[in-house]
Amino acid sequence: MTRKAAARILVARVYDPERGRGGCRILVDRMWPRGLKKEDLKIDRWLKRLAPSTDLRRWFQHDPNRWEEFRRRYFAELDAQPDAWRELAELCGSRTVTLLFAANDREHNNATALREYLQRQGRRKPAVGRRNTGTAASR
Repeated sequence: MTRKAAARILVARVYDPERGRGGCRILVDRMWPRGLKKEDLKIDRWLKRLAPSTDLRRWFQHDPNRWEEFRRRYFAELDAQPDAWRELAELCGSRTVTLLFAANDREHNNATALREYLQRQGRRKPAVGRRNTGTAASR
């Protein structure tokens, strides 16, 4: 996230009771959670673009033995679409953000990986001395 990143990024399962500490609540799954009506789930936005691709999700199958490789592939997908995660940063500003997921596994899920990715982005410093003047000769 950018310098105006959220103060805290929390992760919660959509089926857990909402505790009122979540600030901006964002569903980050590609598919709507089973058994929940849209009007029953208190969310600010559903950002499907932040979810792993269908192929990656199917490959992973929430297998803890594939966690490290899942994270590597998912981070590569996020790197390829910076507008998606920047939208989250702009939407939530400096508020606390809760990333919502539906998976049973509380440790090995896309929201947990996304939080790690966003926190890493927030720690990255802008490149020093680089300017984009917009001309091919300057690149």
